Amino acid sequence: MSAEGTGAPPSGAPALQEKPQTTTTTPAPAKTPAAASSTPEAPKLTAAQQKAKAKAEKAARRAQVKEAKAAPVVAAPVAAGKGKGGGKQDAASSGGGGSQPQKPSHHRPSMSGGRRPSVVAATILKETRSSIPECFRHVPMAKRVPTSAAHKDVHPAVLAVGQQMATFAIKDSIARLEATLLAFRRVIESYETPKGNSLSRHFVPHVLNPQIEYLTECRPMCFAMGNAIRLLKTQVNKFDIDTPEDEAKEGLLETIDLFIRERISLAEFVIARNAARLINDGDVVLTYGRHRLVEKTFLRAKENGKTFGVSIIDDPYDNGGQALAKTLHAAGIRVFYSPNLGGLRANVERASNVLLGAEAIFANGSLQAPAGTADVAMVATNVNKKVVALCETINFDRERVAVDSLTYNEIDPGRNTAESFRLMFDNTRDRYISG
Repeated sequence: MSAEGTGAPPSGAPALQEKPQTTTTTPAPAKTPAAASSTPEAPKLTAAQQKAKAKAEKAARRAQVKEAKAAPVVAAPVAAGKGKGGGKQDAASSGGGGSQPQKPSHHRPSMSGGRRPSVVAATILKETRSSIPECFRHVPMAKRVPTSAAHKDVHPAVLAVGQQMATFAIKDSIARLEATLLAFRRVIESYETPKGNSLSRHFVPHVLNPQIEYLTECRPMCFAMGNAIRLLKTQVNKFDIDTPEDEAKEGLLETIDLFIRERISLAEFVIARNAARLINDGDVVLTYGRHRLVEKTFLRAKENGKTFGVSIIDDPYDNGGQALAKTLHAAGIRVFYSPNLGGLRANVERASNVLLGAEAIFANGSLQAPAGTADVAMVATNVNKKVVALCETINFDRERVAVDSLTYNEIDPGRNTAESFRLMFDNTRDRYISG
């Protein structure tokens, strides 16, 4: 009868709330059945435990509904630009008491502990690419990656550049290269080598690589960016393990400044100067779309006092030729504008020569340029017109070759529907390029 001696109330309240009795008493016979019947029953939960259990059950029901409707629910926060979906669910899931079993969580995992893409970004990318035929799904495409899904070590300047690349606010290869290098410059300035490490061994794997991975997730890396990053990593590896941090950082900053000055600014000046010499008085030079080197060449030729006309065949999906036409017209250059490739042969026959801008040049001499460039080059070659391509050496790829437009390309995210999609670049064989 030791259980009876505890004095447990028949109402089932927890025995811990009362002090145990030190003296044994014999209960009245009327209370004996009640005490005996209360022994096999489970103890009732406290108010806090009941509240925690209700929250856990509610969170489990939410998770089941959310899992059944995964696609629309996950994509909604990102489309609205929030980037932090699932916060309320997390709070509900973690509200249970310590004695209650936790329900499995279905919210998006954080990127702070690793470098794997988030569930949100992966879901959006899967939905966006679902309409692309499987034989073309190897071709990458730019996408907006929520900043909350980035690696914890990604610098704010790199986050901003990545978002601008994903939305094509920064579009051409040289502009992307320059923005990337300037962002890396800020990364280097704010870097401090952890105690017990050296910059030559710690900076690249733990600091630089997360920046590169984030930019690549936002938009596939162009050839100029790849070449510049290899040169920067080579410079880091040249530092001795005992090189002082300040000296190493100063060397990296000087390398970036020198690179921008020589491989971008000076290269543009020299290319525009040399290409302007190919334009003679009375010429009508045909170009496709808008390219920064071609535009600088026309303006340089005008500064040299030459009188000529420019025939612009525009990319109907980009309409960059409109901006080029306005710039050249404001500079006093005669402009002929065509909004698309219709009547291409007639326009090419009227031109004296053709000047094209390139995105990259491969080891076999083929040219990667905005889609439509190959059509212009082939027609010009067929009517015996000289075709000159302008490209910085930083955009040369001396190791890889390309014989089609599918090996190295991008899908235009703005022209990707259930019925069709558009490749951003095409490949022009070297036999269609005069110089």
